[in-house]
Amino acid sequence: MIKPIPGMPPADVQDLARLTDRVSFLYVERAVVHRDSNAITVSMQKGTVHVPAAMISVVILGPGTSITHQAMVLLADSGTSSIWAGEEGVRYYAHGRPLSRSSRLLEAQTHAVTNRNSRLAVARQMYAMRFPDDDAASATMQQLRGKEGARVRRLYREHAREHGLTWKGRQYDVADFEASDEMNMALSAATTCLYGIVHAAIVALGCSPALGFVHTGHDRSFVFDIADLYKMEVAVPVAFAVAASGSEDIPADTRRAMRDAIHRHRLLERCVKDIRRLLVPDEPEELDVDITYLWDADDRLAVGGINHSLEDLPW
Repeated sequence: MIKPIPGMPPADVQDLARLTDRVSFLYVERAVVHRDSNAITVSMQKGTVHVPAAMISVVILGPGTSITHQAMVLLADSGTSSIWAGEEGVRYYAHGRPLSRSSRLLEAQTHAVTNRNSRLAVARQMYAMRFPDDDAASATMQQLRGKEGARVRRLYREHAREHGLTWKGRQYDVADFEASDEMNMALSAATTCLYGIVHAAIVALGCSPALGFVHTGHDRSFVFDIADLYKMEVAVPVAFAVAASGSEDIPADTRRAMRDAIHRHRLLERCVKDIRRLLVPDEPEELDVDITYLWDADDRLAVGGINHSLEDLPW
């Protein structure tokens, strides 16, 4: 008699909530995270809260948080990304397993980023998505950087002026968060939230956060690429609004304002659509299937997990 495999079986991929239907993120600090059936429990001094694991895109675990083995198993099986972060969620340390079981988007990303022409084409498309009124169809990479820099500097000044602030430039010390002025502190907190959400979307889709098209050389280059699509629309207005509000707790107020803005702008849904638009524009959105294939030198595929004989092969 075969002994059954211990532990709960993983959830069927098709039973999981789609990324675009999930809540953006849950930030937890100074609490114990455990599991109760298909929900995670967050226990704090004020009491215990139950949260359906499959309805969250990412759980951000801040300082003072303990999480049990069973809770991590549930989050992994639910395709919920787990991110370990620093105080107030402003430093990123590590993340857990993605939602996707397919490598299709990762293969497309790798193919596009390793070819000079396709990489430049994706960079041009990302610029066009941010500034559709500017024709950059024939721009070089150097020209794109120049155009983007001029546009962004002007937008910073315009957003600051709208809130009655004087913009003196982006200045911050990664080792000393509070050394910045209110605007730069709020910007750091807002962009960190944005990076966390974009990172969660990228890894949930099975893409590589490191393989960027404009940014390169960093393990989150693609995160910075995609986040730039929304930074001036979402993060910068939120940051300047918080800075102008006289907030006494800029990181917390910025995080709450970003949570609302992310929901209002349907950012998770847009991330998924925009990443697919950049990497596989001609392919319809497919259901994520949990199948491993065997590769043939002629790019033909056979389903794995089977001891194939020659007559069993599909070609």
